[in-house]
Amino acid sequence: MNLHEYQGKELLNSFGVNIQRGIVADTPEKAVEAAKKLAEETGTGWWVVKAQVHAGGRGKGGGVKLAKSLDEVKSISNDILGMMLITPQTSAEGKKVNQVLITEDVYYPGESETSEFYISVLLNRATGRNMIMYSTEGGMDIETVAENTPHLIFTEEVDPKLGLLGFQARKVAFNLGLSGKAFKEMTKFVSSLYTAYIKSDSSMFEINPVLKTSDDKIIAVDSKVTIDDNALYRHKDYAAMRDLREENAIEVEANAVGLNYVDLDGNVGCMVNGAGLAMATMDLIKQSGGEPANFLDVGGTADAERVETGFRIILKDPNVKAILVNIFGGIVRCDRVAQGVVDAYRNMGNIEVPIIVRLQGTNATEAKTLIEESGLDVISVTEFQEAADRVKEVLA
Repeated sequence: MNLHEYQGKELLNSFGVNIQRGIVADTPEKAVEAAKKLAEETGTGWWVVKAQVHAGGRGKGGGVKLAKSLDEVKSISNDILGMMLITPQTSAEGKKVNQVLITEDVYYPGESETSEFYISVLLNRATGRNMIMYSTEGGMDIETVAENTPHLIFTEEVDPKLGLLGFQARKVAFNLGLSGKAFKEMTKFVSSLYTAYIKSDSSMFEINPVLKTSDDKIIAVDSKVTIDDNALYRHKDYAAMRDLREENAIEVEANAVGLNYVDLDGNVGCMVNGAGLAMATMDLIKQSGGEPANFLDVGGTADAERVETGFRIILKDPNVKAILVNIFGGIVRCDRVAQGVVDAYRNMGNIEVPIIVRLQGTNATEAKTLIEESGLDVISVTEFQEAADRVKEVLA
């Protein structure tokens, strides 16, 4: 589950991570009130107005702007709120901005220069250990840094038995070229950040940039936080932060009825039971010259109603040119799935895309008979290869 920047910062701050302070607002008037409050609490005279959407690259799309007066806070907020923000991480249509974060200006003048760093915490799947990735090139796309200057990216792996050790936090600060007060502040920052990552059951933290201010404070100016969905039952307060407006509407609908659905960019809809068989079915579609339009696992309790719901969700995608139903009946009975296919076809009226159904396992013979005797335009197959051939035929 992804969090907005302001939510991620609140989480980080609760574990002692220093953040750029801010107040979220959903109208220009509330944005001005937030700016006034920040001025009273922090003494800031300038403010940064930040669009709150689940996407990076907001500044490039015009979603992050500096305001040097309260009038500018209001006008900039008015421009950003309601806009369809297009960034490298959104679709071509962009994402609607429903909230802005009004933050203090932390780039104030002082005795020394400011510096921006990149720091993230994530799992290194190759080693099975958590890893801190960091760079002196903060404020830039880390992919660009990795491609052009890979020697400027450092990593520090953490032994899960020992946790982050003091010398490792100090090593991060040293490799970032810090000394004195800034060195000590960065050491504390890294330690607090890793603690937050572990205790919040997150799957990724990305802070870009981490700022060394002109008076040697270390502050998270941005935050991208992803919580592990499997751990949300332990964090009801985090689960309440979910903003469904930022998520795929079809995926949200599927999740609400207990279906495991992931929207993809292809042209063949998939309805399968079991994640492993679903992945194999997606490979089958690729080998047949098609592209999977979704991942849909109806689970081991698929019945007629559940199957019909799956069909309705798949057919909301206008790119779907065919549907492949591939069920192995172990726990689930194939005849119940077949009845769901028949019911869906009849209840939904005119289904214009071809449907290929492969049912194997418990009551597979009865299921095949049920479909063939229904009189509906449904292609029933038995073998995996036969299903692949039929997919290729209907796409030709």
